[in-house]
Amino acid sequence: MLTDTYHALTKSPEPGAPLIFAFHGTGGDETQFFDLAGQLLSGAGVVSPRGDVSERGAARFFRRTGEGVYDMADLARRTEAMAEYVAEHKARHPESPVYGFGYSNGANILASVSMARPDLFDRIGLLHPLIPWTPEPVPALAGRRVLITAGQRDPICPWPATRALVDWYADQCAEVATEIHDGGHELRQPELLALQTLVSAP
Repeated sequence: MLTDTYHALTKSPEPGAPLIFAFHGTGGDETQFFDLAGQLLSGAGVVSPRGDVSERGAARFFRRTGEGVYDMADLARRTEAMAEYVAEHKARHPESPVYGFGYSNGANILASVSMARPDLFDRIGLLHPLIPWTPEPVPALAGRRVLITAGQRDPICPWPATRALVDWYADQCAEVATEIHDGGHELRQPELLALQTLVSAP
C-alpha cells in the first residue's frame, strides 16, 4: 500500500487514460492545480502532491538558501524520494501513460526528476522553470514530449536560463515545444492552452 507523505489529492484514470502529476509553485498546495489537471483531458487521472518543505510557512518541494540558490544535496534527496513516489503510482496504473506538469518550484522538481529518472514521464510541462546549473546529458529523454513556458521579463526565472534549458532538452533529442510571453512570472492563457495541447495531443 502506498503511503502518501505528500498529502496528495488524487483521482484514478479511466482505463487507458493518462495519469497526470501536477506540481504546485512555492506557497501553493495540492489544490493549486488539481482541478486544472482534471480539466486538461477528460478521463485522465490526477496526482497533485503537496511539497514537504516549509519555507517560512510556504510549501516547497526542496530547500533553497536564497532566490535561485538551491540546496543541491537536499534537491538530490528530494528528487530521489519524489521519483520513488511517482514510480509507485506508475506501477499501480501500468496501462496509463504518465504525464507531469509543474509551475515554478513545481517545474523545478519535475525537471530534476525527469533528469534523474527519464523513464517515469512520457510528457513533461515545465511552466516557468529555473535550473541554475548545467545538467549532465540524459540520452534516455530522446523522444519525450517537453513543453517549456516562460516570461522574457521574469525576475525569478531569468530568460537566459530558460533558453539554456530549452536547448538542453533539445540536445537530448526530446520533442520540445515552447510558449514564451513578454511578461514576468505570471501564467498566461496561451501557456495553459499549450499545456492542454501537450496533454491531449495524440
